[in-house]
Amino acid sequence: MNSKLNGRSDKRTDPLAAMLIVLIGGFLLLLFGIAVSISVGAVKISLDTVWQALVHFDPGQNQHLVVKDLRLPRALAGAVTGASFSVAGAVMQGMTRNPLADSGLLGLNAGAGLVLALCLALAPGLPYSQVLALSFAGAALGAGLVYGISSMARGGMTPLRLTVAGAAVSSLLLALSEGVALLFRIGQDLAFWYAGGLAGTQWMQVRWALPCAVAGLAAAVWYAKPLTLMSMGDEVATGLGQKTGRVRAVCTLAVLVLAGTAVSLAGPVAFIGLIIPHVARILVGTDYRFVIPCSAMIGSLLMVYADIAGRMVRPPYETPIGALIAIIGVPVFLIMARTEKKVF
Repeated sequence: MNSKLNGRSDKRTDPLAAMLIVLIGGFLLLLFGIAVSISVGAVKISLDTVWQALVHFDPGQNQHLVVKDLRLPRALAGAVTGASFSVAGAVMQGMTRNPLADSGLLGLNAGAGLVLALCLALAPGLPYSQVLALSFAGAALGAGLVYGISSMARGGMTPLRLTVAGAAVSSLLLALSEGVALLFRIGQDLAFWYAGGLAGTQWMQVRWALPCAVAGLAAAVWYAKPLTLMSMGDEVATGLGQKTGRVRAVCTLAVLVLAGTAVSLAGPVAFIGLIIPHVARILVGTDYRFVIPCSAMIGSLLMVYADIAGRMVRPPYETPIGALIAIIGVPVFLIMARTEKKVF
């Protein structure tokens, strides 16, 4: 029925148009953010020099080497990390129908963190490809514990039980990580990693992480429509012909890959996967065909610009990205916890 019959006009934005605006505008802002990220730091490099280094690389110039070998992989890792955390959170919120779900709250980050702590303690020279694979296994360990504990209670798994189990398991795994740090005297390295940051990112890490992130993002986009139906409830999804078991398995695997990749690059940066999907829903609605691409773009923007801010707060020292994002994430989390039924 035409809303004009009631003397009102429908001012809702078309989700597809809104998504295109977010993606195109976000891509331009992301390119600018990557350029600025390359230019700022202990040694300031002009944007013109950045452009020359990217287009006409001269190995004889020190600034060109800094751009190519140090700052460009760092900026790209920031974009990959933000997109991975955001999409992992969006998929988990849709799959569990829990508006407070993200990879940090449900044990994935802590599981990957424990495994990485063991890698630092027992095999510090392990190749990054193996560290990445082990971080996936750690994320799977955390998720398995959370899902198993939340499903043991009478009545099965509920969003509330899932969140409580995630908080308990995350605390346990974090305590184990701290114990490993004390036992093997790697507390400083582990504290730096837990603070979250992209300093020291190398091309080798980006080359391994990028295909994994792309695979996880592709799986999330491919299953976006079934995920939208599952967010309405398993009964609705089953009634509409969806095989909820297969959808949940693929989505869980995508979340493990995305969370493991992001944690291995930047550490367990909290709140990105929690707040970004809600921002995307405000902009494009609740259809995950639109929410997932927009979450990836907005998450990339947040991570890249947070990394820039971290280098500009106290130059030449760096402020941990996790601390900066927590300043935004904690108030938003408290607001969403207070108005849980209205934000999802």
